[in-house]
Parts: sequence; C-alpha cells; structure tokens
Amino acid sequence: MASVEEILEGRGICICAGSGGVGKTTTSAAIAAGLAARGKKVVVLTIDPAKRLADSLGLEELGNEPSRVDPKLFERAGMEMKGELWAMMLDAKATFDELVRKNAEDEETRDRILQNRIYRQISNALAGSQEYMAMEKLFEIHQEGDYDFLVLDTPPSRNALDFLDAPKRMMQFIEGRSMQMFMKPTGVAAKFVGRGSAMMFSILKRVVGFDLLADISEFLSAFSGMVNGFQQRAKRVSELLADPATSFLVVCGPQGQPIEEAVYFHRKLVEAKLPVGGVIVNKVHYETEAGARADVEPELRKLLGDADLAERVTSNFADYQALAARDAHNVEHLARELEGHAVIRVPHLDDDVHDLDGLLQINRYLFATSAEREAMATGVSGS
Repeated sequence: MASVEEILEGRGICICAGSGGVGKTTTSAAIAAGLAARGKKVVVLTIDPAKRLADSLGLEELGNEPSRVDPKLFERAGMEMKGELWAMMLDAKATFDELVRKNAEDEETRDRILQNRIYRQISNALAGSQEYMAMEKLFEIHQEGDYDFLVLDTPPSRNALDFLDAPKRMMQFIEGRSMQMFMKPTGVAAKFVGRGSAMMFSILKRVVGFDLLADISEFLSAFSGMVNGFQQRAKRVSELLADPATSFLVVCGPQGQPIEEAVYFHRKLVEAKLPVGGVIVNKVHYETEAGARADVEPELRKLLGDADLAERVTSNFADYQALAARDAHNVEHLARELEGHAVIRVPHLDDDVHDLDGLLQINRYLFATSAEREAMATGVSGS
C-alpha cells in the first residue's frame, strides 16, 4: 500500500473528506506537517470548532488568515522542518464579506451590501455557506499562489457529500425564483413589490421595528449586479475540485457504518469524476502475534504471579483480538470496494491526539511504507 507522500506526489491540493468524528482535523494537520517537513511551503485550512488543531500546533488561536507555525516546536519534538507550515481556521462570515468586496462594482455598492441588515442575516445563516466558503477560501489561496501545497479539512457534516454540492447550492439560491422576483420584478411580482404590498410592509415595519421592504430592496438592488461574478466564481471553484492537481483522501473509522460511508463517498467521488487518492482508516486495532496462540493465560500467570489478574488480562486481550479481527475484516471489505485505490491504516493509539507529539505519531504512520506501518502498528497495538 502506498504512503501519503506517494499518493500526493505531483499534486498541489489535498482535501480530507468524510463524516464527522473520524479524525479529519488531525489527519489534515499531520499531512500538512509531513509535507512541510519534506521542504514544501504548506497551508492547512480547518473548519474545526473545537480548535484542536491550534492546540496541536502550539498556536493560541487560528483566524481567517494563515499563521506560521514555529518550526522550533517540531525540532523539539524530533522533526526537522525543512519547509514552512502555515495554518488557519475558516471564518465563513469573513470569507463571504471578502467575496462581496471582490465582486462589488464599486465601493458604494460594496458598503451598501455589507452594511445591509438582510445581507448580514443571509451571510450568517445561509444553508451551506460554510461548505461553500471553505471551497471559496481554498480557491482564493490557490489563486494567490503563495504556497506549494494546500490541505483542506472539510466542514463537519452529517452528510460528507454536502461540501461537493455547495457551489451548486449557492447558485441555486442566487438564481432562485424568490431572489429573481425581487431583483427583476415583472407581472404579478412587480405588483407584489409595488404599491399592492405597502399595507403589509407597513404592518411589518410596526412589528419588527424597521423598514423590511426598504432593506430587502436595497440589498437585492445592490446584489443584482454581482450575480454574474458569483456564477463565474462558483464555476471555477468546481473546476478546481476536479483538477488533476487536487487529490481527495477519504477519512473514516474501522467500524461497520464508517466503512460503508467511506465506500459510498468513494463511489460518489468516482461518479463525479473527481480525483481520488485513497482512504485513511483511523484508530484501527491491529492483530498481534500473540493472538495466534490458543492460550496465553498460563504464560501470564507465570509472568504476573497472580491467577485472578492473569484471567482478567486474558479476557481483556481476547476482547482486543475480537476488535482486531472485526477491523481487519472491515478494512479488507473496504479495500475490495476501492478497486485499487490506496488504503492506509493508522492504529488505535493509547491516548487521544491533543498535542504535537501525538500529531507527529500520526504523521509517522501516514508517511511510512506499508511494511514500516505494519511493524510500528504491531508494536503499538500489542502494548
């Protein structure tokens, strides 16, 4: 099986995707750190609400612009940083505002939109805006060309495919009938926006405390001139996702449901003709050499000198071996379904990854050869 380094050879973007709670943030950071250690200038973009990435990288906080990680932190942890590692956390609202600034016809139009109360509500609450803004920020950084490699940790979502459809959903909203009715009112819509609605909006004004019609009219009037810019931008974002320089890595756990979700997600990526690099399976229980022996309890009794303790350890070991057998079966099923795409297994570690040492431990598995991973994992899992 290939290493992450081999999978990403010749690429410029890695998108770590999958359902929530499978270790996408940790995986993204470990990949970025490994590439930076090998001489690349890398930026990792996360949408992690827990801010664990900042903690792992020794940063007090992450913002909507990249911050450089101190290379001395890695040196003290035993990794030479030949390149540069930068990290940032998406602020969907700030990214939306920046998109407006870039597409506005002039400063007056820009200010009219940004200061409009309707816009502020839409930019904060629009369904799918976080997913779309992640793609937008990725595109923006790619266009600026300041980095050799970009790593994206996709937004936590019940449906891992949400972010793939985000550009399309954004345009469906902008081009939707309700928006167009206000931007270009004709016929019945014109009467609705015109004097026929005056009494209704007069009542709304008394109820909500501001002139709703005026705010809607102001926003849509200013925004209508930006629709073409948004359309072109969304198209280019979609094209970047399908570019051969991009590679999708699906991240999942070894249990049954995460494996099936990874199979489904992989299938959808292939159907969408998006470049798939492989799947990373986190927290895998590896079978140990001792597991091949029929009975380890007598040996444990001699070693521990306590029959009750030896029995409990033996029972615990049997439970572990059952988990290991389950994981091996599930990963084998995954490998068959992927039709040749790489599967990288990262073992279940003793502690959760919450600092730089843990991050580098994950990094070693991701960038190791298959034989090296097996040797390291067997030692860890048997402990």
